[in-house]
Amino acid sequence: MKTRNRLTAVALAAACANGAFAMDVAGFEFNGYSRGGPVFNHSDGVKGNLTLGGELQKYRLGNEGDNGIEVNFAKGFEAGGINWKVNYMPAKWGSGDISTAQAFVEMSGFSFSPEAKFWVGQRRLRIQDVHIVDNFLLNYGDNIGAGVTDVPVGGMKLGVGVFSGDKFDGGLPNNVKAHRINADLSDINTNPGGKLRVLLTAVGGKNQVGGGSGSGISLMHTQKEFLLPSITNTLYLQTSRGHARIDGEFEAIEGTSAGKRATRIADSINWQSGPFGGQALIGYQTNKADLTGVETKDFSLGGRGSYAFTKNFKGLVELSTTTRKGNTGPDQRLSKVTLAGALALSEDFWSRPELRLYVTKANWNQAAAVANAATFGANGKTSRTLVGVQYEVWW
Repeated sequence: MKTRNRLTAVALAAACANGAFAMDVAGFEFNGYSRGGPVFNHSDGVKGNLTLGGELQKYRLGNEGDNGIEVNFAKGFEAGGINWKVNYMPAKWGSGDISTAQAFVEMSGFSFSPEAKFWVGQRRLRIQDVHIVDNFLLNYGDNIGAGVTDVPVGGMKLGVGVFSGDKFDGGLPNNVKAHRINADLSDINTNPGGKLRVLLTAVGGKNQVGGGSGSGISLMHTQKEFLLPSITNTLYLQTSRGHARIDGEFEAIEGTSAGKRATRIADSINWQSGPFGGQALIGYQTNKADLTGVETKDFSLGGRGSYAFTKNFKGLVELSTTTRKGNTGPDQRLSKVTLAGALALSEDFWSRPELRLYVTKANWNQAAAVANAATFGANGKTSRTLVGVQYEVWW
């Protein structure tokens, strides 16, 4: 295994080193994402991940402490009026093995629906994320499947995907089965500058704890020029049950865990006005385990702002406060502030790469320390300071 991974890594390095040549080949695409860097003053092996555990509660600036890269290679072709493309994305995070994040083929240009794009394989269909908490709130997932996107329907667009529980690098136990159908209707005009998107999820399975079924629905409304021309607002209303995850993926399909009921309301804003840009989030989510009845209620409020002092230097500030309430025990609370300076290509909030020097200060109450005693709350600690350097890049 280690030998194979070393050979794969060498091949990736060679491909990257020859990227300038590859980019000259018609139809070749090379894109990806990576982040990493040292944390200088960590203790107990804690380099980040200061979070109460809610899906919208990890404010990531100065709070990741990990290293990884995902690189996508794609080559497009045209034959007889049909366009087709093969995609492959290996990924390497931390000390884990190199894995297959994507491997699929897509075809389009058929006479019966020229705009529709058909695909088969393992594909990430990530619809919309909130960057500051590193979470895609609408997401088809990355299991092996087949589907179609961009089908025109009365001025709107329809996407449908059918998935198994397997992936390129492995599958479910032989006696455990899972399947999922997602239907996604987008570009629904609701008002001037406003659009609605609807994602439906249905899950079935065999030998799953609690039966294997599940369903979910997500509504996402995006409003441009919200209050001010520079602000875009996105509202999320979502609910799911059983083995359907609230974002549209599978939930606990390995055959050893039950599903859950989840409900979420969240709102995010993005802005860029001259040198001042940023993103903010407020969210509330409830989760209730199907068998045990264990319930959590998670609140999240935070934001990151950037100010470009020059074209290539930005100051960053991220503030957040989060709360987790359970049906037993006291409430957990955690707050975090991160200050950072970043070298960048431009003054835009989304400009990458960024090279950051950051200082993070986080505080939490005793209930959070007890609940996280195996990690950042060890020895009854109720605060930590992290200092580090990080790069983040997408291309």
